Amino acid sequence: MDPRLFLSLLLLTWTSLPLCLAEMYTSLVNVKHAISLERKLIDSLKGYIELESERLQDIRRFYAKVSHLHSEVYQGQTSALANPLLAFTLIKRLYSEWPNVVYSDDSMENLQGLRSSYERDGTALPKLEDLQGAVRGLLRLQDVYSLQVSALVRGHFLTATDRGTNEVYKPLVSVPLSGDDCFLVGKVAYEQEDYYHSVPWLEQSVHLFRGHSRSPENQGTLEDALDHLAFSHFKTGNVSHALSLSQELLHHDPVNERVLQNVEKYEKLLVVRPHMKGNGLRRPTSKYLRTRQAYERLCQNHGSHPRHFQNPRLLCDYFTGGKPGLFLCPAKREVLSLQPFVVLYHDFITDTEAEDIKMTARPGLRRSVVASGERQATAEYRISKSAWLKDSSHAVTGKLDQRISMVTGLNVNHPFGEYLQVVNYGIGGHYEPHFDHATVPTSPVYKLNTGNRVATFMIYLSSVEAGGSTAFIYANFSVPVDENAAIFWWNLHRNGEGDVDTLHAGCPVLVGDKWVANKWIHEYGQEFNHRCTLNPNE
Repeated sequence: MDPRLFLSLLLLTWTSLPLCLAEMYTSLVNVKHAISLERKLIDSLKGYIELESERLQDIRRFYAKVSHLHSEVYQGQTSALANPLLAFTLIKRLYSEWPNVVYSDDSMENLQGLRSSYERDGTALPKLEDLQGAVRGLLRLQDVYSLQVSALVRGHFLTATDRGTNEVYKPLVSVPLSGDDCFLVGKVAYEQEDYYHSVPWLEQSVHLFRGHSRSPENQGTLEDALDHLAFSHFKTGNVSHALSLSQELLHHDPVNERVLQNVEKYEKLLVVRPHMKGNGLRRPTSKYLRTRQAYERLCQNHGSHPRHFQNPRLLCDYFTGGKPGLFLCPAKREVLSLQPFVVLYHDFITDTEAEDIKMTARPGLRRSVVASGERQATAEYRISKSAWLKDSSHAVTGKLDQRISMVTGLNVNHPFGEYLQVVNYGIGGHYEPHFDHATVPTSPVYKLNTGNRVATFMIYLSSVEAGGSTAFIYANFSVPVDENAAIFWWNLHRNGEGDVDTLHAGCPVLVGDKWVANKWIHEYGQEFNHRCTLNPNE
């Protein structure tokens, strides 16, 4: 194939890719797009290999021809040297054939074709932000679920317990990480001066790099990993480890002035303080997460809230609320908590309805935001993408509003209810502890001029393999993801004040593609509705 034709085909292929995968790590939808993107890259690489194979086959043929002449014709046969045809072909080869092989443009044209295909649409490729976001997602999962780094590197999800190790999730296929994978995770933590995370990941990187030759696709090397790990240990006060790692690094790079100076500095420090071992690794604090211990415990298990057999006021029933629309198909209601009052409606929507909602929302997904004063902004403590669906977006949204109104007895029509928010979570996607209701008078929640968010109705649109529970921090229980089920709770007391017991969180998704739909119902418009239709215990 003509390399120019191959290049043209590559460029045509790449014009069909998604125009933008910004913040790829914040939504599994974008990660799925990245899979199709890499499939196209694989096709491009296959074409490059085929062209290079043809080029190398030609070079092998030339090599075989010349080698044969030297082993069979020229060697030991002086008469052959007098043959004018042989003399001519020798001179011709040295003058034109060898330069054509040595200075051939075919290799560069093939490589340029591959590079052009990769660079054609840079917006479709992950950015540094995506890599860093994916790393932070892994570190978040490591922390919240107490995962062992050594096990993660082997593709296993294990947590340490008093009785040994516990397998949090068993994947069908274990995908081990390479030394370069571990180096990049450790490097991101290192650049954020997060040595609590950089040390174990860089230790795994060094272990995997040792005894292995460098692969061309790797960004890091054993020397890089040793360098970053040594300084990480130094910053945590473990000077003896920093010294031994730096000395190992000098075996690979004996003239590195900076490392030589570091070794000298470490040796002097150990002379002054020979037993200096540092203060150990300390986990970074969180600016927003003041209830981290309770939050992580509830994400790992479901808390200790009373069960139905412990409190008869917690019940399961077929709920009609006196609504004719529910007589033939009552809601499968499970009262989970009385304070705050939380209800789970099983099988609230069908599989088809859930898929219709997700399909309608996909084109409009944007990075989820949180209230920041009078404005809204993205935040690291909420990793997901969301879209807002009006009643007219799809027939199913209107049906859902009617169904929500029937089971709650509330007016959910806009502006008394916000438009349906559909959320898709990303790598380690989560939403740290927060209130749904406004806590300051300048909150964007009040822009509808219908008061505060009196209630929340959240629908699980998908299942997940592990993680992703909804944790109620002060109430001390969490609700696992239950596909097609819905959770309802009151955000405000009867006097209009916020209920602090509704502090809740979306636990990080360990494995799976989590989708939810949120319907926030406001105070105004509910004047003639009665809460007693929901809570039989009031």
